[in-house]
Amino acid sequence: MKYLVDMGISPKSVLFLKSLGHEAVHLQELHLDHMTDPEIMRKARNEGMVILTHDLDFSELVASSGDSLPSVIVFRLRNMRPENVNRYLDIVATEYENDLAKGAVISVTEGKIRVRSIPFETKTIDGKEKL
Repeated sequence: MKYLVDMGISPKSVLFLKSLGHEAVHLQELHLDHMTDPEIMRKARNEGMVILTHDLDFSELVASSGDSLPSVIVFRLRNMRPENVNRYLDIVATEYENDLAKGAVISVTEGKIRVRSIPFETKTIDGKEKL
């Protein structure tokens, strides 16, 4: 699997992913730290990459796009130190690889991993679309 790591995630997580046998690159490493979130989404989609971030905007962008890719892993941990992020990343990269390949937004919080397949199913309530 190929990963594109956003600015809020430590470059140490790139090294960790590589140690697991994955391809991974940090936006800073590519000198793309100035990219907007929609530009990051396009890059990831075009290059078949999963986005790692702590930015909730990516979930909204995925939902509004209607596309099934790119997959996004959103870390919402109180402790964002690389060793803690990597502990969860090991679980997600191993146990949810099929979900990521098909298209998913995976939210990671302390002790909880939530997987939502994309595109998200929507319901209309009172004439307004709800996710």
